[in-house]
Amino acid sequence: MKKQMKIDRLNAIPEDAEAGTVEEFMYKDGVKEILEKLDTDLVGLIPVKSRVREIAALLVVDKLRRNLGLDTSVPSLHMCFTGAPGTGKTTVAMRMGQILQRMGYSRSGHLVVATRDDLVGQYVGHTAPKTKEVIKKAMGGVLLIDEAYYLYNASNDRDYGQESIEILLNVMEENREDIVIVLAGYKDRMDKFFSFIPGMSSRVGNHIEFPNYEPEELLSIAKVMCRDLEYEMSVDAEPIFFEYIKKRMTMPYFSNARTVRNAVDRARMRAAIRLFSKAFDQSSDGMVSKTELMTLEKNDFVSVEELIERGENAIVE
Repeated sequence: MKKQMKIDRLNAIPEDAEAGTVEEFMYKDGVKEILEKLDTDLVGLIPVKSRVREIAALLVVDKLRRNLGLDTSVPSLHMCFTGAPGTGKTTVAMRMGQILQRMGYSRSGHLVVATRDDLVGQYVGHTAPKTKEVIKKAMGGVLLIDEAYYLYNASNDRDYGQESIEILLNVMEENREDIVIVLAGYKDRMDKFFSFIPGMSSRVGNHIEFPNYEPEELLSIAKVMCRDLEYEMSVDAEPIFFEYIKKRMTMPYFSNARTVRNAVDRARMRAAIRLFSKAFDQSSDGMVSKTELMTLEKNDFVSVEELIERGENAIVE
């Protein structure tokens, strides 16, 4: 009977019925605007942006089908983001939340970022309330669990992380229409984590790998960061930063865009010291121009020579 009703309903829909245009939905719901902002915010990462567009396309088509009365079901929107630190995982999670909210798949689309420390307690009876509190904050939006593999401790079967995992598994299944959970971390460790928790892997419908940036892309990121802060990197400073970042990529504690941000902040500090010293120089009138306040010169950036002098294991930005 139920099957026949579906067939009758489908037959009742005219063949030439129009559900609307894809462009209309992309523009009306603001999805196009968010995707364009993702292009502006993130340099490179073409495979990541393509995957986000594919997910957005699925949601738009699903909405078009719903307009015609065709059967629809909420696709699995839980995700796994793999890659090194500073490759844009948090930014993409935030934009995905906005897309889901605009498309009506999420109430608010806000992003909550958590780690093991936020979810796992230190004594019996402490983990469940902590995990549930974080989930409560993320309801209606996106919960990004960074370095999710630390939730599971294979060497200790009494580790409290297992309790948190069981709660998350239940929420991913029972509340999948009200929360999107994104698990993030290094790919090899995430693969191992999923091998220990197969139920988690089966609930994740979208796996997106974030590649490391190339030196040219990191230079572009630095220039974008400067622009957003209303600074400008001088022409002479560009090759200094480029050589610096190439060397920095071979050293410990490198974190892609985070390292770039630290380098730009260090340059801003050095520029401030340079301008301060100049203003107090006896031969100076103490005036500082707008151009000087907005320009980061080559000596404001850490050079390769300075980097080498401080040693391979020095935490230097």
